[in-house]
Amino acid sequence: MPAKTAKQPKKVKKEKKEKSLKVGISRVKKEAVLKAKPIEIVEKKPVIVSEEKANEEKSLKKEKYYEAVGRRKEAISIVRLYTKKSTDNLEGDHALIRVNDKDYRDYFTDKTLQQIIESPLRKLKSLNRFKATVKVGGGGMSGQADAIKHGLSRTLILFDLNFRKKLKKSGFLTRDSRVKERRKYGLKKARKAPAWSKR
Repeated sequence: MPAKTAKQPKKVKKEKKEKSLKVGISRVKKEAVLKAKPIEIVEKKPVIVSEEKANEEKSLKKEKYYEAVGRRKEAISIVRLYTKKSTDNLEGDHALIRVNDKDYRDYFTDKTLQQIIESPLRKLKSLNRFKATVKVGGGGMSGQADAIKHGLSRTLILFDLNFRKKLKKSGFLTRDSRVKERRKYGLKKARKAPAWSKR
């Protein structure tokens, strides 16, 4: 019996310690809340945009468009084809295509690349009928031009399924899967070997 009474006071001490710890933690939390600084709400400054650009963006948003992705080599293009005929098109001997916020003839100075981009519209004899905006990146200029051609062809099909037959026959819808072959160990390029020497 005396052994049992000796153990009882120890339990009481443990309970007191636990209670004191809980009280200590709650005090620390309260102090942390009191010390915390109030969050300052920062007002965003308005971004100044020119009236012409704002009007252009509004008109583009209102217009109906068809979107598609074109790819070639390492290049990827996102093409939006607008259905309404553009009023600011010049003489009519070229299409109105904007590539990365530039006219496609300024972006691609090479005539052959310009012809590659126009080729789907020329095939359908509708150079002045559409307006397109393109975001393109990756690869070189040749790859980007082919990616735009691929994207344009896809958007034209979304606009009218009857275009598919002509574009498919010309090979505009097939994604050109040819890419640069990787370099092999011990060779200078994919297949070019260093000059062989007898000694």
